[in-house]
Amino acid sequence: MYKVLIVEDEDIIRKGIAYTMDWMGMQCTVVGEASNGQEGIEKIDSLKPDIVLVDIMMPVMDGIEMIRKAKEEGKHSFKSIILTSYADFDYAKKAIDLDVSAYLMKPVDEDELKKDVAKIISEIEKEREYIQFSEKKASVEDLSEVFIKSDKENDYVRQILLVTKERYAEKISIESLAEEMGVSASYLSRKFKSATGTSYLDFLNKYRVQKAIKLLETGKYKVYEVSDMTGFTDYKHFNTVFKRYTGVAPKEFVK
Repeated sequence: MYKVLIVEDEDIIRKGIAYTMDWMGMQCTVVGEASNGQEGIEKIDSLKPDIVLVDIMMPVMDGIEMIRKAKEEGKHSFKSIILTSYADFDYAKKAIDLDVSAYLMKPVDEDELKKDVAKIISEIEKEREYIQFSEKKASVEDLSEVFIKSDKENDYVRQILLVTKERYAEKISIESLAEEMGVSASYLSRKFKSATGTSYLDFLNKYRVQKAIKLLETGKYKVYEVSDMTGFTDYKHFNTVFKRYTGVAPKEFVK
């Protein structure tokens, strides 16, 4: 569930948005409310919302200033939806400059809100995937430190990670690794998921896509060559997996 904060000085409007909208149907939960921008900043600091619905005209601190202050240190990455009764272009422009995701007139139409929330959730998911593949470079350089959550009884898992790092371009699976290690595939699969929080196939696909991204970024190889170089012997399967994790097909990524 995605966390939502509502910042609106008019109590009846704030409560109406919080308690009459089908937030659960939007995959969201309202974690807090605030009646002015200063209180909104404090709630953002403590609640770490994914989405903030904020009125522009409020006492103490307006919505635009609240968003600016909350984001100026770069420690908050929430998405914003501006709520206002004022169809003022200057306000809209300021909102755009702050990378606000939506601009809704009050009274808020639930169908419009649902569309905006769905779009924002899609943006959040794509950004998280991008961060996973672009910023977690340590997952490529030192797999054992990144993916092992517990130090107890993880020798098998560490071995899997080392083998994957060395042989990701080959035809490998949890079954083949289990046979090499002399244990059952189901046991090894459980151990891996317990230690890393993900299945081996999911991990292997993500790791291969990470490698594929680096190869594509060099501009030296054709997409089908990168497919072979990263263990995807089937070109169509490579396209499917790459798009599943990055949101774009390999050829689109290159462009």
